[in-house]
Amino acid sequence: MKAIVKGIFLMSADVLLEDYCPDDPKCFGLWIDLNIGPDNEEGAHNYQVLVCTPDWIKGECYGQKAVWGRHRLIVCEYDLELIKEQIRHYVENCSGKDFWEMAQKVARIAAWEFEDYQP
Repeated sequence: MKAIVKGIFLMSADVLLEDYCPDDPKCFGLWIDLNIGPDNEEGAHNYQVLVCTPDWIKGECYGQKAVWGRHRLIVCEYDLELIKEQIRHYVENCSGKDFWEMAQKVARIAAWEFEDYQP
């Protein structure tokens, strides 16, 4: 079973991802929502990834001295096509014997709605 990206969007914003433009393309942090599912089935699970720049991370560290880095895609500047390409490239290389194995591989780079779920 192979994973595919079925949607990339901003769930919590009043703007469409395609219309979003940060004030400073070289210093921003933005949570992006993803719908990812198996290539041979309908439906998808929800994931989130923080897309940010090194300058944004530096700003977050100021006064705190440390910032955790899980579920982040770090880019040099805001480039929506590059961001989508990087997400799709990673996701489409995730596969597994079943959906759960595949989904856990995607969860290595994006926060999964069922992360740490125990049946």
